[in-house]
Amino acid sequence: MTQAEQAKIEPLSRWVTFRLEDETYGIDVMQIREVLRSPEISPVPGAPSYVLGIINLRGNVVAIIDTRSRFGLPSKEEIDDASRILILEAGDYVVGFLVDSVSEVAELRNDQIETAPDTGSSDSSRFITGLYNRKEGLLILLDADKLLSDTELAEISNI
Repeated sequence: MTQAEQAKIEPLSRWVTFRLEDETYGIDVMQIREVLRSPEISPVPGAPSYVLGIINLRGNVVAIIDTRSRFGLPSKEEIDDASRILILEAGDYVVGFLVDSVSEVAELRNDQIETAPDTGSSDSSRFITGLYNRKEGLLILLDADKLLSDTELAEISNI
């Protein structure tokens, strides 16, 4: 069987890859509305600690989440030129996630996505849907719908 015939049989999925500290993550391209250069984020007094603030996106108020704090990483001192905001649809809500940088849209063979190992009760392990080994290193695949709990989404909707 030729490589082209093989590719037709094994479906591909497309993932937007981004970096947080030294790790590379991916979110299914179908869950991402857009990628923004970091606009001015307005702080919101009394917002949950994982919320950096809000932005005005074409007339809509969108809460921006500190993805580093979500994943138990230290917050970045300041937003730089490489920083991006991923605008995601999480359930019925539109939410922005600040990441260190966006790398590419990667096409992955579905049959090579490994299930995520059970790492116990770690909060961040609930968003991981799979792992993908590449030449560049391990790609951690996330489910945007699980990045925030229903309670957190309700909190954000009240901002």
